[in-house]
Amino acid sequence: MFNWISQTLAITALNLRTIPQRLGSSGVAIIGIAGVVVVFVSVLSIAAGFSAAMEGAGSESRALVMRTGADSEMTSGIGGASATIIKEAPGLRRDGQSAIASAELFVIIDLPKISTGTPANVPLRGVEPTAFQVRGEVKIVEGRQFTFGTNEVIVGRGARGQFAGLTVGSTVQSGKATWQVVGVFSAAGGAAETEIWVDSRVLQGIYNRGNSYQTVLAQLDSAASFDTFRDWLTTNPQLNVQVRRETEYYAAQSRALSALIRGVGFGIAGLMGLGAIFGAVLTMYTAVSTRSREIATLRALGFNSTSVVVSVLAESMALGLIGGAIGGLGAYVAFNGYQTSTMNFQTFSQVAFAFLVTPELLMTGLFYALVIGLVGGLLPAVRAARLPIPSALREL
Repeated sequence: MFNWISQTLAITALNLRTIPQRLGSSGVAIIGIAGVVVVFVSVLSIAAGFSAAMEGAGSESRALVMRTGADSEMTSGIGGASATIIKEAPGLRRDGQSAIASAELFVIIDLPKISTGTPANVPLRGVEPTAFQVRGEVKIVEGRQFTFGTNEVIVGRGARGQFAGLTVGSTVQSGKATWQVVGVFSAAGGAAETEIWVDSRVLQGIYNRGNSYQTVLAQLDSAASFDTFRDWLTTNPQLNVQVRRETEYYAAQSRALSALIRGVGFGIAGLMGLGAIFGAVLTMYTAVSTRSREIATLRALGFNSTSVVVSVLAESMALGLIGGAIGGLGAYVAFNGYQTSTMNFQTFSQVAFAFLVTPELLMTGLFYALVIGLVGGLLPAVRAARLPIPSALREL
């Protein structure tokens, strides 16, 4: 056993030391694998960034109340009287006698994208003054808070970076309404940073909504108060509502698009991976061919065929490791933090987010590169082990 291990280590070390001498053929495999990893990691970083933006918008200690049967804010509707009853529920945090809950409207306006000039659906959210207590992560980073009762608005940092005309001091035209941008806010990188906020009462009047809302976002006493809050509302005969944790709502919003992006990413990587495998096969066949006398000499000296197989596979996987590391580094440098926006198909509105190249994605890309190297080296390794010793020794 010890003899086999020592033989394997010796041949493997020899193979790895000679890689620089075959840099031309080895480079083909390395570049091919690196290209696969760059595409694979970059596409999956879109899903990771979108999911992070959506799920980062939620909190376990906040609950979203919508009409029964609604699957998004766009399809929900809650009357003003119902909103008042919702704010009386137990388990809801209070500031004195006032419930820390915000009854809100959610409408869509068209604004051109900065990058392309094409129109995009941007969320316009009507909020109550308590919205800033409910969402403690929201901070004004430029300008000031809007004045309730006016047509002033504040815009999310992501929206300002993606859509035209949202700088402080500019005006936004939507239908017959003109909105004055007075501030920019951050929301810890969550989906709210793609939104424009305004007084819900003003929005009701402009859109002829009467005394109605679409959702109520409530700050709970604690995450453990959710069941008490939900059960009181869903069993109240005066109401027809469903209650979800905010984290659950946004996770469901991101699931469909994230699954689609991941499916596309794995599909593209699979097709490109086949090409990289062929590149690795040709590279290792060339390596075996150019070193056939050397391999035969080792076999004649008593080195067993299994050691030869392992050494060739190790070399192929080393090429995969190098390609994977280069590809992962390239994806991180080129795409991590890249700002963009895409459609949330649940609300048909844009969500601004940043590509997110996580350590998990890098490890996945590296593992995929090693698999390509392993598969690509398998057939050449078997060929190396089966080389006829006499004929191989006669080769020049």
